[in-house]
Amino acid sequence: MNENWLETILSELAVLHRSLGSAAKYKKPGTIERSAHLLLGQITSQGPAGVKALAEEFQLDISTVSRQAAALEKKGYVYRMPDPLDKRAYSLQITELGMKELMNYKQKRLADMGKLLKDWSAEDCEAFGQLLKKFNHTLLNSTSK
Repeated sequence: MNENWLETILSELAVLHRSLGSAAKYKKPGTIERSAHLLLGQITSQGPAGVKALAEEFQLDISTVSRQAAALEKKGYVYRMPDPLDKRAYSLQITELGMKELMNYKQKRLADMGKLLKDWSAEDCEAFGQLLKKFNHTLLNSTSK
């Protein structure tokens, strides 16, 4: 691989990371944080999940996910469902309020992304999405080894 492309990729990833990490950009009233979006999205798409399973899915420490889950529970976005076999264990389920906040967040982010890419062709958007998905898959698989 051409080293100039590697430098370009690293540089552009740094710009992307800085842009996405900009707290002021998405910290508006009524929006949820990225971590909440990820956890709520996982629970919505895969069904109720325990903290351990969520931590494994996102390759995070259990204590990190536990703190995030407690914050979601405090806001009323999730509730605990006791495990019928192990009374000490529980799964998290999204509430109506959590689903509403998740959908509002998603719609806003989709609108924002649509504005950013309005001058891109459908083919470019499709290619970008597929390449980003491939990169993320490679990244996740390389960190789990």
